[in-house]
Amino acid sequence: MSDDPPLLEARGLVKHYKAGGPAVGGRRTTVKAVDGVDLTLRRGSTLGLVGESGCGKSTLSRLLMALDRPTSGTVLVEGRNLLRLPSAELRRRRRDIQLVMQDPYTSLDPRMTALEIVREPLDIHRDLVPKQDRASRARELLETVGLDPGHANRHPHQFSGGQRQRLGIARALALRPKILVCDEPVSALDVSVQAQVINLLKELQREFGLSYVFVAHDLAVVRHVADEIAVMYLGRIVEQGDRDTVFALPAHPYTRALLSAVPDPDPRRRAAAGRIVLRGDPPSPSRPPTGCAFHTRCWKSEELCAAHRPVLSAPPADDRRQVSCHFPEN
Repeated sequence: MSDDPPLLEARGLVKHYKAGGPAVGGRRTTVKAVDGVDLTLRRGSTLGLVGESGCGKSTLSRLLMALDRPTSGTVLVEGRNLLRLPSAELRRRRRDIQLVMQDPYTSLDPRMTALEIVREPLDIHRDLVPKQDRASRARELLETVGLDPGHANRHPHQFSGGQRQRLGIARALALRPKILVCDEPVSALDVSVQAQVINLLKELQREFGLSYVFVAHDLAVVRHVADEIAVMYLGRIVEQGDRDTVFALPAHPYTRALLSAVPDPDPRRRAAAGRIVLRGDPPSPSRPPTGCAFHTRCWKSEELCAAHRPVLSAPPADDRRQVSCHFPEN
């Protein structure tokens, strides 16, 4: 990994929501969507953020973009704390972090043409491109993502799902960002189209020097695109390290369980690896377990796990990863 300072850094991010109220007996509970997360993203690299549905991935993505205010913690972009910037400066700094949304069907305004969709960020941030050049710039972006500029006057319903996602990527590129937060950008697409969009994202990364936070639950996709992996469970990072190490030698039991669920076309490898079936359901984020959040489903759990929350740290004699487990795999 590079010794350069991180492009994006999260320190102790916490996001708690108040839920309930008079409709449920007057009691209000606290939903711990994100519960103390530290992350770093290096310039030009891709951080894959994985975990099952409801673990807090999308909430964390919004915090990283300062679209939501955390309960506590900081978000730094090139060393500057986004959460302490005046509103005008925050608006300018948000250009550096753009979002590619999950659903290409609902993330585009059906009343706008492709040209208008891509041009809209330039009309909002008017100092970037002169007014007379914005239409031509939007057409260039359409061509950059593999769309025909001659279709600029089409509406979203006239494009396929993969083309709509390309349109969303073009819109995200309009402000010349340094970071793209991709929130499950291919999960709503057919498998063949997924490969096309992933290859496009990798080409754009090489061409423009982009850095990605790639949120997904499909580990096969993440393995293809990510340089580093962060595994999230119940609002916390339980393992983080370089891609090859995490996939080849998972240290946290939850990571092992996730990887065991990835389909393998070779029956001999499937039989050798075995499938780990977790017991029970994920706990509610409004009532997380004491100690290690995973101990209620973990086959290695002991009394220590229920009593004390493990710290995310490097295992002995292994600086390739960090893991939050009292009894990590060797």
